[in-house]
Amino acid sequence: MQHQKPPSARQSGANLRALRKARGLTLAQLAGRLGRSVGWLSQVERDLSGLAPDDLNEIAAALDVSPSMLCAQADAPALEAGYIVRRNARRPIGPRIPGLVEELLSPDLTDDFEVVHSTFAPHSRLSRPVSRPTQEVGFLLSGRLDLVIADRRFTIHAGDSFRIRGEMFQWINPHDQPAAAIWVIAPPIY
Repeated sequence: MQHQKPPSARQSGANLRALRKARGLTLAQLAGRLGRSVGWLSQVERDLSGLAPDDLNEIAAALDVSPSMLCAQADAPALEAGYIVRRNARRPIGPRIPGLVEELLSPDLTDDFEVVHSTFAPHSRLSRPVSRPTQEVGFLLSGRLDLVIADRRFTIHAGDSFRIRGEMFQWINPHDQPAAAIWVIAPPIY
């Protein structure tokens, strides 16, 4: 019986492809932003060509992510790569929003959904409501968090869960304690 390589064993190419597609960019569009050839970018996405540190930083900037998002799962023993993400090996994900820390719980970016651990600082908020073409389900692990979904305000407590289906929403932590949640988002938005 032949074994397939786990997704994260493919190094950074699969993550790059997933991020590029999540942003609606073609190979030609991203290559143009980088001033590189489509052939070079295609080889990088297929892990046929490696990335120099400067290339990694330039691609990360073009996709508005941290360079770690393009790398294969860090600090994973060979038997765990693609299957297990240890607490100290989580990668930061998402836009840089003051008061919010998001970490990817999935081993890589190749799934049809993303699982994110979010920590909301006390007295922080999403500056304005947003709407995303996603379905999101969350579970509050600790603290309290206010959610405004479709103009309805809810206070959720540890152990509560919620769903957002493309509606306008905003999170607010007006409380004195941080709140932590697990979010499952489909399709992924990285």
